[in-house]
Amino acid sequence: MVIAIDGPAGVGKSTVAKLLAARLGYLYLDTGALYRAIAWKTLQSRIRPSDHEQVATLLPATSIHMQFHHGTMQVLVDGIDVTGELRAPEVTAAASVVSAIPAVREWLLPLQRQIGQRGSVVAEGRDIGTKVFPAAPFKFFLEADSDVRVARRHHELVAAGRSGTVEATSRDLSDRDQRDRTRSIDPLVPAGDARLIDTSALSPDQVVEQMIAAVSTGS
Repeated sequence: MVIAIDGPAGVGKSTVAKLLAARLGYLYLDTGALYRAIAWKTLQSRIRPSDHEQVATLLPATSIHMQFHHGTMQVLVDGIDVTGELRAPEVTAAASVVSAIPAVREWLLPLQRQIGQRGSVVAEGRDIGTKVFPAAPFKFFLEADSDVRVARRHHELVAAGRSGTVEATSRDLSDRDQRDRTRSIDPLVPAGDARLIDTSALSPDQVVEQMIAAVSTGS
């Protein structure tokens, strides 16, 4: 059983996916953490994230493992637990660039699917319903007003102790949207059978209630 949740940054995917997984007793799979893991190793190797060829050469010599303990996910790169470093601003910026590299997306695809075979999973990302788990019985695509998304993301950054203006956050989201929606492989689009949810005026719990209602009724 896989529940796929897609959408751009700032719509509340991670929060909603974690809540939904906890409510249902499913594993929570943050596929973005895998791209952040590649970005982390790229930076550690002093390779420019935009250098497709050099990033691709890292992949055969890279091992990524995800461990789950009481619903909490840990990410290990080459045996090193990097979970606490994946949300660093420089890793976030690099992940946005690395995720557009076709070789990286293809390399991570079987890993994501292997995790999905461990049991019931709530998976969130940007191509879950269209590429990773196209046969998932329940697919959701979250959207939100751009101003709401910027405010949410800026609040997250401030809460994490990171400085930056609202304007800078807005530019970062706009750039990320452009890359996600126009990349040549698996661009960010709703799956044809995805249920669309506008989260602009909804709390995470309200979004989760809509999802549970859809799952329980099979709609």
